[in-house]
Amino acid sequence: MLWIKNGYVKTMAGEDIPGGQVLIGDDGKILAVGTDLQAPEGATVIDAEGQLVTPGCVEAHCHIGLHNSSMRWEGADYNERSDAVTPHMRAIDGFNPIDITLIEALAGGVTTACTGPGSANVVGGSFVAVKLAGKRVDKMVVKNPVAMKCAFGENPKGAYGQNGSKTPVTRMATAALLRDLLFKSRAYLEKKEAGENPAFDMKLEAMIPVIKGEIPLKAHAHRADDIFTSIRIAKEFGVKLTLDHCTDGALIADELAEEGYPAFIGPSFGHRSKVELKNKDFATVAALHEAGVPFAIITDAPVTPLEHLPLCAGLAVDAGLPHEEGWKAITIYPATHMGIANRVGSLEVGKDGDVVIWTADPLTTVGAKAQMTVVDGKIVHRA
Repeated sequence: MLWIKNGYVKTMAGEDIPGGQVLIGDDGKILAVGTDLQAPEGATVIDAEGQLVTPGCVEAHCHIGLHNSSMRWEGADYNERSDAVTPHMRAIDGFNPIDITLIEALAGGVTTACTGPGSANVVGGSFVAVKLAGKRVDKMVVKNPVAMKCAFGENPKGAYGQNGSKTPVTRMATAALLRDLLFKSRAYLEKKEAGENPAFDMKLEAMIPVIKGEIPLKAHAHRADDIFTSIRIAKEFGVKLTLDHCTDGALIADELAEEGYPAFIGPSFGHRSKVELKNKDFATVAALHEAGVPFAIITDAPVTPLEHLPLCAGLAVDAGLPHEEGWKAITIYPATHMGIANRVGSLEVGKDGDVVIWTADPLTTVGAKAQMTVVDGKIVHRA
């Protein structure tokens, strides 16, 4: 049992609690949050001494564990480039928990990540939501699958169509390949539900949670036209959708607000490495917030190292996003939009005991870091 006391607690589920306390049970779940708690005998006591205490940060889109550190080819398990359509690939089968990037993320206050295939393929496979502390991925899973990755724009064209020998060569072909898969998946499910027992197809089986609306399509889309294509297709098939990257979001914020799909903004830090990133700007988050678009902030790690997720939120705040929204953008918002808010994203009774004690507010103070990181009630990092 762990008792954190005397902290400035941001629960992300209500008002901040000065002099706050968080009590976590032996099962790793939060037992109480407040100011006048009584810890049972034998509890491990952590005196936060007035420091900021928050939920563990949540990353909605990255490739941690699949794109390993210091390994160019051997560590590249995030794009199955043999086929442009691979929905049957599962992130869980490529995830390496024994990688230094997970340790670094925990030291940066990030405790949960949605990770999976990259954007080379039109459909790359399923993402998994995992805790970042552990030795075996099967014991780290929060939700699997959590989303199905698809991609638009430069990446699938560049991976397959540069010399015109493999599809997709154009944006039209990217959309056509996705539609073809969705049409076949819907028909396959209809036959199964009607008792017709179609021949087993692993690709189509993998798409059933998408067709049923159990998980969203996770659409890599930077440019405005690609964003609208992803929305067009999602509406055609009545499936859920998240708009990942959404670099041109500020240009079309009013239209996105009408549609209501969550936008995951990032990676906004670093060089504009390709044409479709020309409008990359930390101010995009504020523009979407002001328009009423649901959002979260992402690193797309390893593009931006995952431990810098709070820094990215701070830079968005510096560019006009309200401070409280900055915190929500890396805690409760990504957890909600990825369907894991029953477990993580806020400090509430019954949720997982994922807590960070900070040396200072990382959204406002350069050099602030996690003094202590707790996952499921266990201390996994101490500065």
